Amino acid sequence: MTDIFHQRVVSAARGWIGTPYLHQASCKGAGTDCLGLLRGVWREVLGTEPETPPAYSMDWSEPARIEALWQAAQRHLVPKNLSEEAPGDVLLFRMRDGAVAKHLGIAGRLGAEASFVHAYSGHAVVESPLSLPWRRRIVARFTFPEERI
Repeated sequence: MTDIFHQRVVSAARGWIGTPYLHQASCKGAGTDCLGLLRGVWREVLGTEPETPPAYSMDWSEPARIEALWQAAQRHLVPKNLSEEAPGDVLLFRMRDGAVAKHLGIAGRLGAEASFVHAYSGHAVVESPLSLPWRRRIVARFTFPEERI
């Protein structure tokens, strides 16, 4: 991914900061969840979404133990090694040991001031420090394709 493309992704994600958290939504300024943020950034940077997600509950995938979010990411994003950090990376988090991975964020800054942009339940879209507690929860790292796959 080129540096210009990385910056377009980060800039698009930051443009959503302050959007209220709203489950299953993807409307900049009105409401979004973490998947909706990723979908919105995709639309801004790449155009039409490659698929429309089905309706999902707050505990989606957990009862059936299906890694639905991870599978969708593998269909449409480019997998990366966890150690290959770059701004604009899509981060997939497992919030509890043994649970399915169901939170997404987009890497902002790297290094000592590392951050990521995400829609956080009960809050809004924020840019949070990528602190050790968050880092420990990352289970996969992806990049947006520079061109539609």
